[in-house]
Amino acid sequence: MTASPPRTPPILVFDTDCVLCAGSVRFVLAHERDDRLHFMGAWSSEGIDLAAVHGFSAEDLNGTFLLVENGRVLTRSDAALGVTRHLRAPWRWLRVLKFVPKPLRDRAYGLVARYRYRWFGRREDCARVPPGQRHRFHGVRPEDPPHP
Repeated sequence: MTASPPRTPPILVFDTDCVLCAGSVRFVLAHERDDRLHFMGAWSSEGIDLAAVHGFSAEDLNGTFLLVENGRVLTRSDAALGVTRHLRAPWRWLRVLKFVPKPLRDRAYGLVARYRYRWFGRREDCARVPPGQRHRFHGVRPEDPPHP
């Protein structure tokens, strides 16, 4: 009997300079049902390398985040819906949106992705790793230590 390769945790590759994207990660952390999901900065060497392994360029990362889970890569609205599997109710119920035709979901996703900096803002490396979560974040700076 051969041993199966160890399963890697699901990884969400996101834009660390996007206020909306960093806020989405904070939302996931606040509402997750387990701590399986890991996070990776899209502009880090790790994020760019992971994207390249799956056939995506750095330019591709400018228009979507990636969810890499069980050897599959999800993008755009599929990635967003994939993240809902890791959320507690009632947020996980957003998966019902999978019944909206993919072209419509992806068009809405693309509109937000295109204007995210204008609508929500951009701050260089606005994503920070919360205390105690370093093991789940790759290519993202840790939180600044608390001031005395």
